[in-house]
Amino acid sequence: MKPRVVSPHVLNLAGSNRWPGARAYRFVIDRFLVLPIGAFVAIVWANTASEGYFWFAHALAFPVNQIGMALFFALLAQDVTEALMSGGALHRWRKWTLPFMAAAGGLAGSAAVYLFYVSAAHETVLSSAWPIACAIDIAAAYYVLKTIVRRSGMIPFLVLLAAATDAFGLLVAAWPRWGEPHPGSLLLMLVALGLAWRLKRGGVRAFWPYLGICGPLSWTALYLAGTHPALALIPIVPFLPHEPRPTEVFAEPAPDDLVHRSERDWHEVVQIVLFFFGLVNAGVLLRGYDTGTWAIMTAGLVGRPVGIVIATALAVGLGLRLPRGVGWREVIVVALATTSGFTFALFFATSLLPMGAVLTQVKMGALLTAIGAVAAIGVARLLRVGRPAPHRPHAVR
Repeated sequence: MKPRVVSPHVLNLAGSNRWPGARAYRFVIDRFLVLPIGAFVAIVWANTASEGYFWFAHALAFPVNQIGMALFFALLAQDVTEALMSGGALHRWRKWTLPFMAAAGGLAGSAAVYLFYVSAAHETVLSSAWPIACAIDIAAAYYVLKTIVRRSGMIPFLVLLAAATDAFGLLVAAWPRWGEPHPGSLLLMLVALGLAWRLKRGGVRAFWPYLGICGPLSWTALYLAGTHPALALIPIVPFLPHEPRPTEVFAEPAPDDLVHRSERDWHEVVQIVLFFFGLVNAGVLLRGYDTGTWAIMTAGLVGRPVGIVIATALAVGLGLRLPRGVGWREVIVVALATTSGFTFALFFATSLLPMGAVLTQVKMGALLTAIGAVAAIGVARLLRVGRPAPHRPHAVR
């Protein structure tokens, strides 16, 4: 057993429980709540001083969306990689085959409902935004489910379902959109991967040399190739130090060695990025409701959960098994927990659409899908998922 030590947090605010707000700070950080806080500030600011807000958002859009978000996507990739590796919670193929099929159903359901909605409304100009309707906010879905159940096979099922869905969306958002790839982009990527391999062979256990040295080279390579540079750190993730996550995906590890201390520091830096991401992208005028808004909401709140349940039923019919302790009530709750698009929907929206009325409509819909979290918790209570059945004493005869 390794001795635990106090982590030298980057923000250095909650390193000691003596600070009066340490517990509240840890609660907010651990649950990625800084993003909705930033989004709330953005909405208030945009609707009270719109000129100042949109100037601010425009000035920070590139560094936040194109650079800062690379840290967030890499952190998610690191967590899923550790869960999938030998000894991890999601290592066995039987644990990820069914979620992948459920993800395909969710993609089909959300895309079909979205396209049907905009077609019925004769707003075909919105058709290109269909990948945004497929997005799932992984962190939000995870913590919604953690609110309902502490430990369950529902959680890894949900994580893989959401990760597979968003991986597809990221491929669509990152696809080169202009010109021929720059001749130097491949060379820069090879140099970045070669340096990452050398750091790994050298036994470097801290994350920051990989992210700080190899990351900028990979970012430049993707930028020159016309691919979204926010994915720059994902090719570096396989070279990072890894330790299997046998229990909780996304749970912050104890700071008992250099790898875990670096991961905690990385987690807190990502919180700063997510706050500014919400602040920069979530500021929409509340009068911006229109077809795109309702299409995104309907696709997320109806199309995706229905598609997930149907695909899961088909997979079970083909012989795959649900995780231990997971029945059809739990599948329904998992499907509802995926309804929030939020972070990923906003990212896809800003990546795929130009500034204008269409982007405003879609972003409003992405924000409103957050009500799916309330629906998931309410249905879970109704179906008694995550709660013990009431004790009924035997009748006296």
